[in-house]
Parts: sequence; structure tokens; C-alpha cells
Amino acid sequence: MEIKGNKRVLFNGDSITDWMRDHSDRHSLTGYNKRIAQVYADSGAEFFNRAISGDRTTEMLARMDADLADTDPDYVSILIGINDTWRRFDSNLPTSGEKFRENLRANFEKVKKYGAKLIVLEPFLLPVDPAKRAFREDLDEKIDITRELAREFAEEYIPLDGLFAEVVLKVAPETLSADGVHPTDKGFAYIAQWWMQRVKCVK
Repeated sequence: MEIKGNKRVLFNGDSITDWMRDHSDRHSLTGYNKRIAQVYADSGAEFFNRAISGDRTTEMLARMDADLADTDPDYVSILIGINDTWRRFDSNLPTSGEKFRENLRANFEKVKKYGAKLIVLEPFLLPVDPAKRAFREDLDEKIDITRELAREFAEEYIPLDGLFAEVVLKVAPETLSADGVHPTDKGFAYIAQWWMQRVKCVK
């Protein structure tokens, strides 16, 4: 995919995209989205981050209209889903596959109705924390649903779980994430690299 000229790109999702951004700064970028914006600094593209740590598909859906209205994006890049799994295990707040599909579809429909093109990154889990191995039972279904809906709605798809699974055959997973969910600088670098391999911003 090529993003040409003065287009607006919105990054949205949970803590992996939020990553302690300054919520009072309209253009605060962190983690992988900051790396992307730095590489494409001369492209004319304008980048926004509206991700919120801890959000599930439910919370993102509740704010999606406001995020779109606030940033007026031409492209929306979404990474969401790990908390829909995590809250089942740490808070006894499960999100069923059916509800996850309903929420994710509604988020994607809002983006398309707004007229923006959609870039989807799949949720992922790195094999670092043995206590999170049980997440796979829940997360794998949500990854499959994300892929299914991306085929219907997305212009570009980045299979992070599969890509990280390949990398950890040669790279220690602990160097990519301390807890299996939140990336290190090296983990963020991989996400940015994979995003930019698929999405080019040019003048």
C-alpha cells in the first residue's frame, strides 16, 4: 500500500500502541508508531495516536466515532485484542468469540463508513511468561476472527503473531518483550519494520 502526499494516519488500539503517549499532545507518538513517523517524516503524512492502555474492543468502539472526528484520518491502523483475552484471566471479564467478532466488525465498519482505509495488525503473544500460556486457548480464536474480518474490511494486514513466531525461532523472545505482551524497543522495531514493509508513505 502507498500513502501519497498530505494524508492523515490514525493509530488506534491499546497499550501496545498507546505506550505512555502524552494524551494532552495531539501528535504524541511512542513505540512503533513513533518510529514509523520518524522514517516517514518527509513524506507529508500527518500521524495521530489515539490508543488507550487497557482498552478492549468494547472501549475502543465506544470512542471510535470521537477519535475519527477528532483526527479526520485518511488511513486508520488498528492493533487491538490482547486485553479481550487478558481480562478473562486477571479480572474474570471474558469476551466471547461472538462478542469479539461483533465489536471488531463494528469498529471496522465505523472506519469504512467514515471513508478511511484500514490497516489491521493482529494481536500477538510471545512465549515469555509461563503463566500466560493459558491465554492461547482464548487468543487464538480472536486472532482467527481478526484475520477473517481483515479479509473483509482491510486494505492491508500485518500478521504480528505469525511474524513474531517466526522471529523467536532465532531470537530470544525475552529480548522482544518482558511479559510476552508489551514490546521492548527491539520488539517495537520489528513491528515498525513490518508495518513499513507493507505501507509506504511518499510525497
